[in-house]
Amino acid sequence: MMIMRGVPVTSFPDRIRRVRLTLAGVVAAAVVAAGCTLPAFAPRTEGEVEAAPPGTAPTWRACPEVADELVGRGAPDMRYECARIAVPRNWGSGTGATAGPGVGETFEIALLRARSTKQRDRIGSLVINPGGPGASGVDTAVYLSFGPAFGGLPATVTERFDIVGFDPRGVARSSPVRCIPDAELDSSFGYDPDPQSQESFDGLVSLNQRIGRGCGDKYGDQLPLYGTEQAARDMDAIRAAVGDEKLSYLGYSYGTLLGATYAQLYPSRVRAMVLDGAVDPTQDLVAGSESQAKGFERAFDNFTRWCAANAGRCPLAPDARAAVISAIDKAKVSPVKAADGREATSGWIFYAVISSLYTESGWQELAQAIDRLGEGDPEKVFELADAYAGREDDGRYSNLFDANLAINCTDETEKPTVQRVRQLQSQWRSTYPLFGPALAVGMLSCVQWPGGRDPYPTGKAVGAPPIVVVGTTGDPATPYEQTATLASMLGVGRVLTWEGEGHTAYPQTACVTDAVDAYLISLTVPREGLRCPAR
Repeated sequence: MMIMRGVPVTSFPDRIRRVRLTLAGVVAAAVVAAGCTLPAFAPRTEGEVEAAPPGTAPTWRACPEVADELVGRGAPDMRYECARIAVPRNWGSGTGATAGPGVGETFEIALLRARSTKQRDRIGSLVINPGGPGASGVDTAVYLSFGPAFGGLPATVTERFDIVGFDPRGVARSSPVRCIPDAELDSSFGYDPDPQSQESFDGLVSLNQRIGRGCGDKYGDQLPLYGTEQAARDMDAIRAAVGDEKLSYLGYSYGTLLGATYAQLYPSRVRAMVLDGAVDPTQDLVAGSESQAKGFERAFDNFTRWCAANAGRCPLAPDARAAVISAIDKAKVSPVKAADGREATSGWIFYAVISSLYTESGWQELAQAIDRLGEGDPEKVFELADAYAGREDDGRYSNLFDANLAINCTDETEKPTVQRVRQLQSQWRSTYPLFGPALAVGMLSCVQWPGGRDPYPTGKAVGAPPIVVVGTTGDPATPYEQTATLASMLGVGRVLTWEGEGHTAYPQTACVTDAVDAYLISLTVPREGLRCPAR
């Protein structure tokens, strides 16, 4: 399974947990522990209005139940409204086209608008995307509405903007892609992250072939319609639907790629754009995977140094790397079983590690999970890994990874051969010992993907205003080096650096928050070279 470029909820897991604990009085669930997925997507209910036809204004209805299902109640002084709009399945088909995939058909895009009852001097809507790809912007809009005390947006922003989240095409409530059986996802996440024998490697190839074949059989020539450029064109329909002449946008992780694509397609329609956790659009699948291998190794090294310096909080001290590697190696021979018989295989342990590195606050949870595993208790490992995978307690999955593969694999212009993947697995093992092999074999997901390709543009946003590109020096999923590359590619990017840990930066410190808020509200661009300290 591919490692996601991340979603910003992983920057807010503790804060989201505090929301749930404070407002709902419940124990933090696995889905909000420390992963990079969101709580279970709220289902579409029978009371929802039908999607507005393309080009028409949507009908908004009150939907407090979305916040109720996610958090336990809505944020104080916030109203929630939902709508659905219809968009062409194939924007590239043209009005006169009569043939081709998706021609004459539409997708439904789900929107949620969070509006403060204290709103004043309204600027417009701030459209958000949380990344993944595959994460729900509807859910994220709810979380961000809870304010700074819980890791949400500051009142200076929510009192000037409607916060509009949307589920991109294929995601959650928006004509969701569903084609991977839960059992296959269990097999994928539980599989050895570094299958060294040829038999084990071939088994992973076969697993990815089955997944790809199943999705191809279900969606056929419609699979390329889930790519990033199509979704970016949907964003312009969203801009029009909320009544804004120009788009104000906040995109995290994969959302930076979506925003950058929009800026190239519609540069004159951008009012303000913040791209946090930058994806380098010029990297191919191999380069992007190696970049992540490097990023996760660096983040893991930072974790091990923290562990050695904080032995009282880290039971894996003094050598956390050795403890984690030992746990993974032991699981390949004799995995620990939970009370229900589920086995904590090397794959599940690996994804527990991945999950915890998306936020610095996850480091202590990882240490506890590995320590408890050594005592025969795998529940914390499953909690962390399931949060990443979008797996519920009953073994059901959200469609996060169905959408993730459909979007990522459609976007890729070229893919390596199986033989090349096998070579890179060996090469990266020596350079990035813990994460390199897994990032290499993770490419098999797209190598075996059956759909056609629909690559996004990678040029300058000529005519766009300055775009703020935010990077975190310790980011594992979208490594910091990609920040300047995206800013340079667009030609109008201004880099804002946070010298912190974890995935994405806004709004985590006063320095970052003040700079982004001033830009969103007053269009004041951060000064060149601004670097914000970790604390």
